[in-house]
Amino acid sequence: MKALVKHSPKAGIWMEEVPNPKCGPADVKIQITHTAICGTDKHIFDWDEWAQKNLKLPLVVGHEFCGVVKEIGSQVTHYKEGDRVSGEGHLTCGNCRNCRAGKKHLCPETIGIGVHCNGAFAEYLVIPESNVWPLHNEIPSEIASFFDPLGNAVHTALTFNLTGEDVLICGAGPIGMMATAICKFSGARNIVISDVNDYRLNIAKDLGATRTINPRKKNIKDLFSELNISQGFDVGLEMSGNSEAFNEMISLMYNGGSIALLGLLPESTKVNWNEIIFKGLNLKGIYGREMYDTWYKMTQMIRSGLSISKVLTHRFKIDDFEKAFEVIKDGNCGKVVLEW
Repeated sequence: MKALVKHSPKAGIWMEEVPNPKCGPADVKIQITHTAICGTDKHIFDWDEWAQKNLKLPLVVGHEFCGVVKEIGSQVTHYKEGDRVSGEGHLTCGNCRNCRAGKKHLCPETIGIGVHCNGAFAEYLVIPESNVWPLHNEIPSEIASFFDPLGNAVHTALTFNLTGEDVLICGAGPIGMMATAICKFSGARNIVISDVNDYRLNIAKDLGATRTINPRKKNIKDLFSELNISQGFDVGLEMSGNSEAFNEMISLMYNGGSIALLGLLPESTKVNWNEIIFKGLNLKGIYGREMYDTWYKMTQMIRSGLSISKVLTHRFKIDDFEKAFEVIKDGNCGKVVLEW
């Protein structure tokens, strides 16, 4: 089968022929129809420090996908050939304390498809039945192909109560864009999102942001009087991975406020811990998606009217994958989907 492979320790990803994966007794074999490019895939393409540290080559990349069940193992009971599905890209051990407590997203033995093992940028993908997620007919395949990052957005945004709250989102990448729509859908009072990319801020505005702000052009605190925010934001969603943005978020929080941290901050990040302590801020790290409560919530939210279609800005046939990565590199995009 054809697949996008990282085979050499240098910049680039290559289309190659690789062996067709075999379906085990408890596995489901999926014929891929759509995949979406993630920031992780860009790291792998660029062969940056993170990729060099975490990958073993050669590797079929990709972890955001949608497809149709092609084959099922003898022990599979909930799926049949022809079912349209997506799936959770984190493979967990099932036996540790967290897995047995229903907290699989915190499994210390997690294996990420497309990072630690062969992934979804291929004609076929085999994953355990327990990782497969069924798709309702009203959810388009191109949207379902990026359920993975939508799940990150849902998990992060719904960590704290949003109803009637003033929310600050740092980072208007695709996850920040989707978090904006989720906050709006969930009843937040004001949603302010910051980024230095005006193209992405415009999409966030269309998705329900009360105000978008480029911190290179305007001070976020200047919005307080305009939006009747008295002393600070109630909820912060850190999705930028930028240490300066994170520290500014801390300074803009109301006493007793809550911050959900999804963006990966540099190891060199310095934080004003005294301000966190004296403000009584509640910080929570977010990783992946809660299995499978997050999947249920994002499915039902879309079925109930949550619209994230404006996040999808570019579509390419798989043979044009290099053009797709060029769009990602340029940065003036939302989600980029590859059709197989």
